Amino acid sequence: MIFLKTGEEIGLIKQSSLLVSQTIAEIARLMEPGVKTGTINRIADEFIRDKGGIPAFLNYNGYPKSVCISVNEEVVHGIPSDYELRDGDIVSVDAGVLMNGFYGDSAYTFGIGNISAEIAQLLKTTRESLFLGIEQAVEGKRVGDIGFAIQNFVEKHGYSVVREMVGHGVGRNLHEKPEVPNYGKRGSGVKLIEGMVIAIEPMINMGKKAVKQSKDGWTVYTADGLPSAHFEHTVAVNKYKAEILSDFKIIEEVLKKRKN
Repeated sequence: MIFLKTGEEIGLIKQSSLLVSQTIAEIARLMEPGVKTGTINRIADEFIRDKGGIPAFLNYNGYPKSVCISVNEEVVHGIPSDYELRDGDIVSVDAGVLMNGFYGDSAYTFGIGNISAEIAQLLKTTRESLFLGIEQAVEGKRVGDIGFAIQNFVEKHGYSVVREMVGHGVGRNLHEKPEVPNYGKRGSGVKLIEGMVIAIEPMINMGKKAVKQSKDGWTVYTADGLPSAHFEHTVAVNKYKAEILSDFKIIEEVLKKRKN
């Protein structure tokens, strides 16, 4: 069953989603060589709780940490550890929050120190593909229109779309129907209706689409060992234009200040 949300409920999901974005912005201050991913996890956990939220990922189906931190060839669900970030790494941070009975979900991929032009292009293309997908999240379109927009764009750039993990509905549960693949055919799949809230989250590989799962039972990584990028927004479907409930601007303001 797909749950349509009222305006008030969408407002509560937005509060949770903005806390996710604020958490990732707080993490952005730490993104430099030598910082342990476990330290990033601890600070994210403390920040979420200080702001009145609950880390949504902690103990979700047994996941042991509060945020997912995936480095380089790790696609998603990387477990924070004693790994120290290195110059040239890319790091996907995926976070979720439960607050006021509703979830928020977002992800952002950072470049650490000096990344190659090739990897910078992967990040740029993946981020752009997310917003092309969001443009399709309007009433009357279908889930396949979102997936087609993402897939068509990234494949033109020579990248590939992960098939095993997809976007999803968001609300009183972290994962709700419908599933929102990052690939698909125009005009196919579930019809989008005003009041639906979905997480759109392209996971794009520099190389081939095939992935493997680590022995830790969680971390998914590219089969060819090439880097992967991941960006995610929680959005509300409207009649004419989707409303983005999470926020990259506050993250990118932190990154801009750090460069200056």
